[in-house]
Amino acid sequence: MMGDGFAVEPENGNIYAPVSGIVTSIFPTKHAFGLLTDNGLEVLVHIGLDTVALNGVPFSVKITEGQRVKAGELLVVADLAAIRSAGRETTIYCCLHKYSRNQSSQFNPNRKVSANTPVAKVEL
Repeated sequence: MMGDGFAVEPENGNIYAPVSGIVTSIFPTKHAFGLLTDNGLEVLVHIGLDTVALNGVPFSVKITEGQRVKAGELLVVADLAAIRSAGRETTIYCCLHKYSRNQSSQFNPNRKVSANTPVAKVEL
């Protein structure tokens, strides 16, 4: 079940891990990846809108499937100018998967944040 999530408008192309966990999937087109936290929360990070059509060209992936990452670790470098010149949006979406109604989340919306600044809290 898809749960809550948040979106970020990036200022640069460095995409960092929103949580610590295992990289469970990297889409072949490098525009999205999945993370699984130690307490079972699945997070999908999707870079841009309709960027699957770019066939991975503007993305340089710095991780591998099965790798353990820490929150704040660099995962992907995206060429935001190339994404925009292809007519795509650069908004990054973080969606919580297998999220139940018994879980709660709190988000800090509509504010500018820098890397390694918490924007959400999820209680399982």
